[in-house]
Amino acid sequence: MDLTSPFGATGHESTRVIFGAAALGSVSQAVADGALEMLLGHGVNHIDTAASYGNAELRLAPWFREHRDRFFLATKTGERSYAAARDEIRRSLDRMQVDSIDLIQLHCLVHPAEWEVALSENGALRAATEARSEGLVRFIGVTGHGLTVAEMHRRSLERFPFDSVLFPYSHVIMQSPGYAADVERLLETCRQRNVAVQTIKGIARGPWGSTEPSAATWYEPLVEQAQIDLAVHWVLGEPGVFLNSPGDLELLPRVLEAAERFASRPDETEMTGLAREQRLSSLFV
Repeated sequence: MDLTSPFGATGHESTRVIFGAAALGSVSQAVADGALEMLLGHGVNHIDTAASYGNAELRLAPWFREHRDRFFLATKTGERSYAAARDEIRRSLDRMQVDSIDLIQLHCLVHPAEWEVALSENGALRAATEARSEGLVRFIGVTGHGLTVAEMHRRSLERFPFDSVLFPYSHVIMQSPGYAADVERLLETCRQRNVAVQTIKGIARGPWGSTEPSAATWYEPLVEQAQIDLAVHWVLGEPGVFLNSPGDLELLPRVLEAAERFASRPDETEMTGLAREQRLSSLFV
């Protein structure tokens, strides 16, 4: 994949599609190996996982014996206290059988009370900065979901110079005026401070509702290649923004192929047509 961009101020040129390793959480090692071979074939050089993604960290471990230097490696801790986060960060390194990772992220840090704990003197942020001082991690980020996440990330950046943020971003969710305004403010802050911007839920169709889930994602995704092309190209149309691939391996090649065809952001007519035809709806209310 020739489509790369500087990952904030880290010095790494990351592929603009980042592999979301949540897709490895409940698959066999053989299936995981096949997916990782696909990443190599498409030139993807950035993997994002988390302690809470089932067996994902374990599935990555055999791969890193030979290919650790090929990837910018990120994981996440969902713990909020110093002691618990300290232990979880080290457990993640043990599970992946690596000496260090590139990015540790405070996972889904949106709830105000949890935010206060995590960023306090005895919170998870202290564990992350300690791990950085010890050479276990190089950079520190923050992630989140929901309609308040963009504003919370701006608060986080006021409290601490995080190296990256991650939040939901798609044409349909940006139809929420309040969320769109918060995201635009966050994007401007990130541009000013050279903070890397990762996005999720780019190919979400909407909640499953009464539909029987037919994919490993917790939301109903777009599945047809033409639809995925439009959704992926819309996200990548925001300069410098990264798209984390969805948590279903069957969708991975379609997302990678869409990215490789990217030339420009689809116009509003194309996106509103997609939203109408597929009855797209936001995942968050």
